Amino acid sequence: MGFQLENIALKKNERGKSAPLEKSFLKREIHVFNNAFSNKIKEDFYSELGVLIKAGVSLREGLELIEKSQKKKQNKAIVNTLSNAIVSGSSFSEALKAHKQFTNYELYSIEIGEETGTLSRVTEQLGSFFARKNEQRRNLISALTYPIIILSTAVLVVLFMLHYVVPMFQDIFEQQGVELPTITKFIIKASELLSSYGWVLLILLIAVFFIRPLMKKKQRIKAFIDRVTLRLPFIGNFVKTVYLSQFTQAVALLTASKVPVVNSIQLVKQMIQFSPLQNALGDIEKQILQGASLSDSLSQHKLFDDKMIALVKVAEETNQTEYVFERLNMQYNTQVQQQSKMLSTLMEPFIILIVGVLVGIILIAMYLPMFKLSSVMG
Repeated sequence: MGFQLENIALKKNERGKSAPLEKSFLKREIHVFNNAFSNKIKEDFYSELGVLIKAGVSLREGLELIEKSQKKKQNKAIVNTLSNAIVSGSSFSEALKAHKQFTNYELYSIEIGEETGTLSRVTEQLGSFFARKNEQRRNLISALTYPIIILSTAVLVVLFMLHYVVPMFQDIFEQQGVELPTITKFIIKASELLSSYGWVLLILLIAVFFIRPLMKKKQRIKAFIDRVTLRLPFIGNFVKTVYLSQFTQAVALLTASKVPVVNSIQLVKQMIQFSPLQNALGDIEKQILQGASLSDSLSQHKLFDDKMIALVKVAEETNQTEYVFERLNMQYNTQVQQQSKMLSTLMEPFIILIVGVLVGIILIAMYLPMFKLSSVMG
């Protein structure tokens, strides 16, 4: 073939000291203070560029047209830089390397498209890839928005009761000298701690909000968060399905460009920043290099289900890898949509139940001494 991927792992150094790769599931496309060339912009960028190239428009002219359609100055500047680099004689993949917003996965895909003459197809597939990622993100937000609103409201109600209601009862109990049950003492103690250190809790929450992006850049912290997320009931399975969907789509895109399997695994490992999947792909890469088949390598890891392993084995025997991974991607996308709806449906009553229990405990703790006080006064 015309392109060389033997040294593909060494090419990562060409992008600078610490070029950020694609972020993992919940951060992951969210840039709070700087959203230059977010995944939504990339979806439109690659899709439009693919259509323009397919229609016979040159790459430079296509970039100029896309630049005019950009609303944000940051995005305009990036596209303008790409266009100028093309005019200066650089390839599209070389122009992308100068910008940290583009991942190694995108760079190598574009480079493969240039060297095989399939740039229009590759850009369209990248547009489709980011469209799926954006759709999965919207599904996740849709599934979690209402439960989070309920949970936030419930937390505020509990905090209000601890900060304002419980002290009122506490004053009554102290005036009457009523002996308090253990549960009441516990609630009063929690109220006192909240009154004394509530501002500390608020500062910690604000600090976590701002430090969270930095924490996730630490590989150990990020790996720990990913492992914990994977073990959560309902949410863990949903997260796993999302990443399997991204994995199958990425492999389908690369196999369509005739990239060897081992190189596809290397690229996907760079693109999807989810530690359990990265570790599994690292082992799979080693096993393939030692002569194992892809299906046998996948079967060594619990992250990949039996359905995927069976279909991959069929793909290897029939030489239909691209088709099988496309079908798997469609199936996982359907599962993501179904599980997002189910997650929202299950979380709502679960949160309401927890809130009801907490509020009930506080009320019981406050009214138990009142009953004792009424009996003494009677």
